[in-house]
Amino acid sequence: MVKARCAHRLAVNLAGLKMKTPVTTASGTFGFGLEFTDFLDLQQLGAVTVKGTTLLPRAGNQGQRAVETPSGMLNCVGLENPGAEYFLQETLPKLKKYKVPVIVNIAGASPEEYGELAAKLDVPGVAAVEINISCPNVKAGGIAFGTNPQAAAAVVRQVKDHTSKVVITKLSPNVTSITELALAVEAAGTDVISLINTLIGMKIDVERQRPVLGNITGGLSGPAVRPVAVRMCYEVAQKVKVPLIGMGGIMNAADALEFFLAGANAVAVGTGNFVDPTLAVDICGGLLEYMDRHQVKQIKDLVGLALPGGKRC
Repeated sequence: MVKARCAHRLAVNLAGLKMKTPVTTASGTFGFGLEFTDFLDLQQLGAVTVKGTTLLPRAGNQGQRAVETPSGMLNCVGLENPGAEYFLQETLPKLKKYKVPVIVNIAGASPEEYGELAAKLDVPGVAAVEINISCPNVKAGGIAFGTNPQAAAAVVRQVKDHTSKVVITKLSPNVTSITELALAVEAAGTDVISLINTLIGMKIDVERQRPVLGNITGGLSGPAVRPVAVRMCYEVAQKVKVPLIGMGGIMNAADALEFFLAGANAVAVGTGNFVDPTLAVDICGGLLEYMDRHQVKQIKDLVGLALPGGKRC
């Protein structure tokens, strides 16, 4: 029932990335998508965003990598993944069997490495690449790309120069001004902006009197970060013209609606996938019920209604 009704009312087009629903999955919370096929039909998703991928395989961080926190979780997986070549040879052929856009989250140690990875993934079956700019910038003494507008822009330009795919840039919330960063990546040519990535946090075991995570700090996600994410989406939507994918603690349709009203054109479900593996599909039913109740014809008609003037810039 929902699937048939989604066809026209929930469809979105993000700078050429066509999605039958406005709901995708957040990178790092859905594996490569194939791990969830026992629970849902991937073809009912707007898109599948796979876990962070690097040029070479990565083992990730040592020690404990995840811990539950009040209304959320901390993780420091460290981009563990089998590498781009494995993804292209083993994973992508399986994903291509499903009629759903595939977004590949990419990470590198330098702008040039991001460009090389983008070129490698410029193949049939990949609909878009999402730039993870929260990784350490090795060439800049450990400064994260995502906290420096100039560094972030340099990464975006490299990726744009090496791919024909839709380019999405994922913003870090661990900055003084999220709008400054958004404007920098928009000027550099990103097609879409996704926000937010995780907030930096930590948990201490009071009995051991030591940090719980092996990496000391980790990324905080889940409902606890949603008010921050909605605020940042609201701010960015008033400054940039490119489409936005909002994310951060979405656990139901009402949570997703906050992002649409704050200016997001689509949303991504992250930590909620661990609680309910069918959540990204189930949310669509709730969106349609809301749209019926408020006599809204298409999801795009809700975008930015909470902004000053009731619309995106």
